[in-house]
Amino acid sequence: MTPVRSRHLCPAAILVLASTSASADEAPAPVKKEIVALTQQLMDAIGDGKPEVWQRALTEDALITDEFGRRQDKTEAVKSIRPLPAGFSGSIEVRDPHVRAHGDTVVIDFEGYEQETVFGQKLVVRYLFTATYVRRDGTWKLAGMLDVTLPTQPPMLKVRDMPLADYPGTYRYGPDRAFLIERNGDKLVFRTKAGGPAIALDPIARDVFMGGDDERNLLVFRRDESGHVTELIERRKFNDLHLKPDIGK
Repeated sequence: MTPVRSRHLCPAAILVLASTSASADEAPAPVKKEIVALTQQLMDAIGDGKPEVWQRALTEDALITDEFGRRQDKTEAVKSIRPLPAGFSGSIEVRDPHVRAHGDTVVIDFEGYEQETVFGQKLVVRYLFTATYVRRDGTWKLAGMLDVTLPTQPPMLKVRDMPLADYPGTYRYGPDRAFLIERNGDKLVFRTKAGGPAIALDPIARDVFMGGDDERNLLVFRRDESGHVTELIERRKFNDLHLKPDIGK
């Protein structure tokens, strides 16, 4: 959900925002320290390939949902923790943790800062995690965890022979709904309404760009057999939104 474009307001997101605004106490310092340390141990166990750490930490009815939307019970989650293959190494650091207490339940949200090396190439991925712990027999146990990938600016690619003059125009997907593609020197930007904020289009390949907004969607210009641009596709959340150029473009 992005405030710039305001096109994907999700009722579920509204409910989450409403629930998080309800009264909740910041966890006492000793509890916060313990929960953060336990969470870091779980993150370390991913890179170290130590399933026994997750085996001890999870409740029997735990539910883990990862950044790809895969839902795992305890058995599946523990089984998925294994040493990284040769040539791979990595770590996940718990950053900016917030821990709130609800009686014998605590909720932690934090950034997971992952650094990975793949045969000498350095990769960085940032995640947002929310995890729920419950106290069982005097011990904190992980009952649920959810994480999403935090969109970040990817490396810029140099694409040669980009025909920038072919793309500017108005591309519509509904009454009074359009993307306005404009050229700004040797770059492209788009707006969702006249006078609105300009959003950069970062080139990926000929006729393919990535939006510079929070969603990082792909924008693909399609051509007919004669080479004229006849359509703009915004590929977002595994779906394609089709936009047609105004007549006379």
